[in-house]
Amino acid sequence: MGSEQYLDGLLEAILKESGDESPRLPPDIESRRLTLRAYMNVRHPMPIPEGMLRLQDAYLKDRNAERGVFHADDIPTVDTALGCRLPSADRMSLWQGDITTLDCDAIVNAANSQMLGCFSPNHKCIDNCIHTYAGMQLRLECHRRMTELRNVFGKGYEQPTSVPMLTGAYNLPCRHVIHVVGPIAIPFKTPQHERDLAQCYRNVLDMCRDNGIRSVAFCCISTGVFGFPNDRAAEIAVGTVSEWLDDDDSVDKVIFNVFLDKDRALYEEVLTRE
Repeated sequence: MGSEQYLDGLLEAILKESGDESPRLPPDIESRRLTLRAYMNVRHPMPIPEGMLRLQDAYLKDRNAERGVFHADDIPTVDTALGCRLPSADRMSLWQGDITTLDCDAIVNAANSQMLGCFSPNHKCIDNCIHTYAGMQLRLECHRRMTELRNVFGKGYEQPTSVPMLTGAYNLPCRHVIHVVGPIAIPFKTPQHERDLAQCYRNVLDMCRDNGIRSVAFCCISTGVFGFPNDRAAEIAVGTVSEWLDDDDSVDKVIFNVFLDKDRALYEEVLTRE
C-alpha cells in the first residue's frame, strides 16, 4: 500500500488537532494528500504528539520513496554534460527536477526572513515544498533557532539577507537544509541586490566547508516572487560558485537545480560561454 496506509490516520489526527472532532475525509487520495499538506503548511510550531509524529514520518518515508530519489553521484558534471570549460566544471552539475527528491549532503532553501517556512496552504514555492516533505519537525527546529536569536538580538529580529542557517532535513533524502534569505529585487534590481545575491552563494559554500558538507544543491535564489531577473541570477550563481570552487577544494559537487525550462536554458547558456 505504501504511503496510503498512513494517510488517513495522519489526516484525521491533524484535523482533530485543529478542532474538528468528527472529520470527513475527502473522497480521493490526491484530495486527501492536498488537504494534509494544507494543514501541515499552516500548523504553527508547537510540540508534535508522539502518535502523530510516528504516522507523519512513516507516511513521508513512503511518500518520498514513491516520488523517487535522485542521487547526486549520478548527475553528470557540466564538463562532460555540456562541454563547459570553466576550471571547476568537473565539480559543478546542472539538474532539472524537484530539489526535495535529491540525495546529497545539503539542499538550499530560498527562505523568508521569518525562517519558519511558507504558511500559504499548498503554495508551490520551494520553501513550502521543502517543509512539506521534510515534515513538521523542520518548522519546529527553525522556530527554536529563531527564538534563540531573538533572545540575543530582540523580539523583532528577522534573519538578514545572505546569512544562511543550517538545519536537519528530517524525512528528505538529503542530510541537511541550508536556509538563506535572498535579496528582494522589487520594484527593480540594484547593484546592492547583485552583491547580496553573490554573497548568498559564498556564505552557503562557506557554511558547507565549515560543516563538512561535500555536496550541495542550490535552487534559483531570489528569482520568481523575489523579482530577481532569471538571466542575471544565473550569471551571478555560476560566476560566484565557480570563483569559490577555484579557491577551495572542500566541496566536491555543487548542483545548480532548476525547475523551469527557461532556467535550464539560461544556465546552459552561461555555462557554455567561451
